[in-house]
Amino acid sequence: GAMVQRPLWASTGTKNTGYSDVLYVDSLIGKSTVNTMPDLTLEAFLDHGIPLTTVTSDLGAAEQCIQEITKSGVLLESITDKLLSDGVTAFSNSFESLISHIETKRANLIASHNKSGVANTGA
Repeated sequence: GAMVQRPLWASTGTKNTGYSDVLYVDSLIGKSTVNTMPDLTLEAFLDHGIPLTTVTSDLGAAEQCIQEITKSGVLLESITDKLLSDGVTAFSNSFESLISHIETKRANLIASHNKSGVANTGA
C-alpha cells in the first residue's frame, strides 16, 4: 500500500554547449520519474527530444561502470553523501530566501496600507 517513490531529476538543462541540449532529459526518462528543466530545455525536448524510457536501458553496462569506478578507489558513497548534503543545503537556502522575500513583501504591504490609512486587520 506504500506510495511509489518518484525520483526527481532537478535542473536538467545542459550547461556544456558541446553536449546535446536534451542530453539530461533524454537520458533520464523513466516510469514514475519527475524532471524539472529550464524552459529552453523543455522547448528543445519538445522540438527534437526522444520520448522513450531510457533510465533503465543497458543496466548491465551501468553496473559494470560502477564496478570499475569502485575498483579504481572512488568512494561512491562519500560522493553521493556529499551531493545529497549539498543539494539539501541548496534547496533549504532557496526556500529560506523565498520565505524572507515573502516576509519583506508582506511587511512592505502592511506598512504601505498603514500609511494610506487602511486599517490593519492582522490578516
